[in-house]
Amino acid sequence: MLKLSKLYRTILGILVLLSLHFMVIENKLQQFLNKKVKEYNVPSFIQNDPIYIPHQFSKKADIEIAGFFAAIFAWGSRTTIINKTKALMQLMDNAPHQFCVQHSDNDLKKLLSFKHRTFNATDLLYFVSFFKDHYSRNPSLETAFTQWMSKDDEHVENALNGFYRYFFSLPHVPARTLKHIACPAKKSACKRLSMYLRWMVRNDNAGVDFGLWKNIHPSQLIIPLDLHVARVARHFKLIHRKQNDWETAVELTNSMKALDPKDPAKYDFALFALGVLEKF
Repeated sequence: MLKLSKLYRTILGILVLLSLHFMVIENKLQQFLNKKVKEYNVPSFIQNDPIYIPHQFSKKADIEIAGFFAAIFAWGSRTTIINKTKALMQLMDNAPHQFCVQHSDNDLKKLLSFKHRTFNATDLLYFVSFFKDHYSRNPSLETAFTQWMSKDDEHVENALNGFYRYFFSLPHVPARTLKHIACPAKKSACKRLSMYLRWMVRNDNAGVDFGLWKNIHPSQLIIPLDLHVARVARHFKLIHRKQNDWETAVELTNSMKALDPKDPAKYDFALFALGVLEKF
């Protein structure tokens, strides 16, 4: 009995030491990632990031529409993303809300030559028709997401699935355009829409994210997951799944909630910067 008691104490001691070891590791990781957030969540980050585009506007609806296009175009070179979105805003007379709501058929002809990678004029015309329909009945794009979720939802999965159905609820949806809007129901990581929601929702007064939308809480955001972020996250053992899909994005976000349950998406600055800017 005495030998067993000593064995239990030994095992308990080992477990305590392991627990302390992992606490030290987690604390060091938190300090490191917090340092990177402070380093990159600053106004100077804006200039070379797609979020630069919506920062050129002051009207809420313009910010929403410009930001949406910048996020949807966000694959490939950041310089190209910025230049192509800027070119689109110029085609819309740098007044995207007014253009979408009040355009004439003649105005739409200006858009026919637009193309960014696999996104072409057919897709663009449907996007414009969606914005015209939505903004004719709503002052903000926020309701296109929030009407499908509740404040008690753990995260924005319902909002993204609902938005997908709503976005493609108009008659005569081009089949080719479906690929440009992701949703969790299709197992997508939803990187671009998650990034867009981060822009619209987070409000930490750092000057980068806008904090325009108040009916989604920062704790409900999902970290935008792409190949670069996933690589860094796996290095730090923040995710264990092999696929880069919605479940993995949720897994990563839950790991970040252990560091900051109220604002896990702030770590997007650290993970993105380490993966893309610092080639970690």
